[in-house]
Amino acid sequence: MLKTFDLVLIGVMTAAAAVTYTIKHRAELKLDEVHRLEAEIKLEKDTIDLLKADWALQSQPNRLERLVNAYNAELQLQPTESTALVHAKELPMLKSEVPVPDVTEAKASAKGATGASAKGATEASAKGATVASAKGAGGAAKAQPVPTPAPRGGVEQHGVVEDEADEIETGSVE
Repeated sequence: MLKTFDLVLIGVMTAAAAVTYTIKHRAELKLDEVHRLEAEIKLEKDTIDLLKADWALQSQPNRLERLVNAYNAELQLQPTESTALVHAKELPMLKSEVPVPDVTEAKASAKGATGASAKGATEASAKGATVASAKGAGGAAKAQPVPTPAPRGGVEQHGVVEDEADEIETGSVE
């Protein structure tokens, strides 16, 4: 009986040693993977630092001024005038926001009306074109008014003229 018990204990010890070795081997593989990932991260950080330094060198104002002077005849660059700047409200609307006029209805109303009534009909069809296109599309499109540029200048509040530029929200235009 003692021999059977010894054989069972030897088997358990061998199995425990095999499991321990397997766990140790897996841990070493994971440690190697961690070291490899750390090396890749360090390489990427070094590359980012190198690119930032290169960008700083390439965008130095002295260097850019020398390039502008050297290639001025080819590029014909001119300084931007202050009158060329606009407020965000003065920019045109997005293509997705432009209303689609119903051409067939505008033609029919223009042909059917004459003289003074033609002018009124075209104005009415121009105003109702977005509504008609929305109804003609099965109500899928909503009528949107055509925006007009806002007048430039400040807003007077309590006798003080304030610039509207601080109140404008900006966003990306696609």
